[in-house]
Amino acid sequence: MMKNRMRKVRASRKNDQGASLLEFGLVVLVFYTFVFGVMDFGRALYNYHFVSHAAREATRYAIVHGAASPAPATAADIAAFIQGITPSSIDPHAITVSTTWSPNNEPGSDVRIQVQDNFHFIMPMLLTTQMTMTSASQMVISQ
Repeated sequence: MMKNRMRKVRASRKNDQGASLLEFGLVVLVFYTFVFGVMDFGRALYNYHFVSHAAREATRYAIVHGAASPAPATAADIAAFIQGITPSSIDPHAITVSTTWSPNNEPGSDVRIQVQDNFHFIMPMLLTTQMTMTSASQMVISQ
């Protein structure tokens, strides 16, 4: 009688070990999905911050390099400026820059720069998802 009881206790412990392993596997899967999801959305926020920063900096560059300055800026110069300040974690060739002057590049006119980048997630569940990060900045040309 005592032996039967001991066998049941041992069998019960073996079943508990298998259930614990299964629960651990499920919890680890959910935990790492959460951690890498936070990291991926952090990358997206970093990308948007750069696009916004690039639009502001390029606008500042354009207002200083107006038609009256010794080296007037063109749309190609502004795009090259943005590619020059792009960090290594972002593809500089994937960034689209749109520059418009209203009415022209003379002092007192407006310059508007729009920067756009397509962000791709690395999470397996979000691989097909693409976010378009867009930011624009507008200022009056001073020189």
